[in-house]
Amino acid sequence: MSGPLIESPLVSTQWLADHLGADDLVVLDASVVGYTQPNGAAGYLSGHESYIMNGHVPGALFADVIEELSDPEGPYPFTRPDRERFERAVGALGINNETSVVVYDSLVGQWASRVWWLFRAFGYDRVAVLDGGFTRWTAQGRPTEIGHVSAEATEFVASERPELWIDRAGVEDIVAGRAEGALVCGTPAKEFAENHIEGSVSVPAGRLVDRSTNELLGDSELRGLLAPALAAGRVVVYCKGGIAATADALALTVVGHRNVVVYDESLNEWAA
Repeated sequence: MSGPLIESPLVSTQWLADHLGADDLVVLDASVVGYTQPNGAAGYLSGHESYIMNGHVPGALFADVIEELSDPEGPYPFTRPDRERFERAVGALGINNETSVVVYDSLVGQWASRVWWLFRAFGYDRVAVLDGGFTRWTAQGRPTEIGHVSAEATEFVASERPELWIDRAGVEDIVAGRAEGALVCGTPAKEFAENHIEGSVSVPAGRLVDRSTNELLGDSELRGLLAPALAAGRVVVYCKGGIAATADALALTVVGHRNVVVYDESLNEWAA
């Protein structure tokens, strides 16, 4: 058997409501909670406690982006996991190569987009982000449940697509004019003004959604925001640590751009 057909990287809350409980469909809550550290720097905590106490989509499993779907021993926060770690983490969530996956978070979708991109980069496309996330789901009065949901572990086999990532040398080639490509930065506008890679276009992840619904903007509005990059044959998205960048990657994919790559280390590495 295989899960419901996913034909787009984005599904609506109605689509999920219609398919909730279907065989071989796994829903993931990928929420992460941000906070300000004593030194003023941004910090991040697992959203698992909120998932348990404040509720989640019925049957949704918690996807730990900080510990399980990143490499905690990597040089920077949220360094992408290697193939073996990803396969193990995904298999523990009951996901195999016949599973359809819908992922959401409780913010503007950047954490869900990160998980979507990881699946994509590991060769699996039967994954979509829930448009509007948990915010939209609850605003519509849809059902939720509290408590932890467990899954029976299974086997997932990844097939890496290294072409979906770019390293510092590749970005340096674009900046120096030795390679073609547009640079899109997903950090907030204030942070972009303080620090960005030369020649970049600012498209903050928070501007990609309609503030009244938390859903992704329509095609024409997204194209307006992304216009400076859409004409490029290849678009490199980045932010501070490779998270917000994937929200831009999702938006670019939704409007039809087929050559998007993520600079995973982003400004964490570039500024250093």
